[in-house]
Amino acid sequence: MASLYLHIPFCEHKCIYCDFYSIAPSDGLARSELPTGRFLEALKKEIELRSTTGSAGVSYETVFFGGGTPSLLSSQELGAILGHLAAKYSIESNAEITVETNPGTVNRQKLQEFRSLGINRLSIGVQSFHDDDLQFLTRIHSSQTAKCCVREAYDSGFENVSIDLIFSLPSQTRDRWISNLDQAMELQPTHISCYSLIVEANTPLFRMVESKQVSLLDADTDAELYELTISYLTGHGYEQYEVSNFAKPGFKSRHNKSYWDHTDYVGFGPSAHSFSIRSQHAEGPERSWNVANLSDYCSKLEKGQLPVIGMEHLTIDQLIEEEIFLGLRSEGIDLSSFRTKFGKDLMMEHELRVRDLLETSLAVVEKGRLRLTSKGYPLCDEICASFLS
Repeated sequence: MASLYLHIPFCEHKCIYCDFYSIAPSDGLARSELPTGRFLEALKKEIELRSTTGSAGVSYETVFFGGGTPSLLSSQELGAILGHLAAKYSIESNAEITVETNPGTVNRQKLQEFRSLGINRLSIGVQSFHDDDLQFLTRIHSSQTAKCCVREAYDSGFENVSIDLIFSLPSQTRDRWISNLDQAMELQPTHISCYSLIVEANTPLFRMVESKQVSLLDADTDAELYELTISYLTGHGYEQYEVSNFAKPGFKSRHNKSYWDHTDYVGFGPSAHSFSIRSQHAEGPERSWNVANLSDYCSKLEKGQLPVIGMEHLTIDQLIEEEIFLGLRSEGIDLSSFRTKFGKDLMMEHELRVRDLLETSLAVVEKGRLRLTSKGYPLCDEICASFLS
C-alpha cells in the first residue's frame, strides 16, 4: 500500500489552537487575493518532479487533501490537481480520496462537484455542536452550519463521511460532552475522530494559557472524558481502531492506516512529509519534509528544485521504536511481521512488560497481534515509553 498527501496551505481564518502550517487573509486582504495561482503552479511542478524519483511500479491506494482548508479550493482547482496526479502516478480505481472540509466553505453544489471528481470521502472539521465552544475555538461556522454540511454531504452522494470533535475544552462537563456525542449520533457519520484539546507552542491558545486567560481541565477530568468517549462510541456501533479514531464497520480510514502501518507515502505542498520504507538509498528507509513557508516553497519549484528542507535515514532501532509506537496506537503489533522484519521476538524481548499488560487487561494478544484494550488506550503514551526504555 502507498499513499499520496497534498497539503493545501490556505485558511479563511487561523484557529487559536492550530499549529499546522497555513496562511489566512490578513486585515484588508480578501480570500480571492491569497496566492493560490502561484501555489497551484508550484504544486503541479512538484508532482512532476517527484514522479521521476521512485514512483515507477508503485500503485497508490489513497489520496488525501489536508491543510489548511482544502475545501477553500474550487472544484475546478481540485480537479486539476487530481488530473496532474493521475497523469504521473498509478492511482488505483478504487482509491480512497479524501478532502478535509470545513463547514462554511462548501454548499450542496460544491459538494456535488467534489463527488463528481471522484472524491469519495469527506473529513469535516465540526469540533463542537455548541456555538459558544466554536466561538472560543475561533471556528468560522455555527453548529447548524456543521449539521447542514454533514447532511448535504450525504445528499450529494458521499457514503463515507467523517467528522472531527474536540473534548476537554475549558469548563467542559461530562453532560456537555455527551451532548456533543448525542448530536453526532443524530447525523450518523461513518467515522469520528475525537481529540483532546492540546496546547501547542506558538499558538494564540498557548499564549492565552500562559497569561492565565484560559484554564485547562485537569488530567483526571481529561482522562474521564476520553474513557467516556470510548465507552459511548463503541456502545453505538463504532470500532476504535486507533487512539483517537472510531469507525463503523468497513469505514476505517485507509489513508490513516497507511501511516500507522509504516507504508510509503509521498507528500506535496509546504510542510508536507514523505516516507519510503523501500528507499533505494543504501542508508535505508528515508523520511523527508518540505519547507514550511509558501513563498520559499514556490521559489524553489520555480527554479526546478524540490522544496525539501530536511531528510533522515532511519536506523533499525528507530524503525523498531516507530513500529512499536505506531502499532500500539492503532490496531496492534503484528508479532509475526515484527519478527520477520527485525529478527526479534517482541514477546520474548519484553516478556515481563507484556505479561504485566496482559494480566492487568491493558492489552491482549488476538489474531497474532499485541494490541491495547479500551482500558489501555488512555495510557498509550506511558505504555509505549515503557517499551522504548
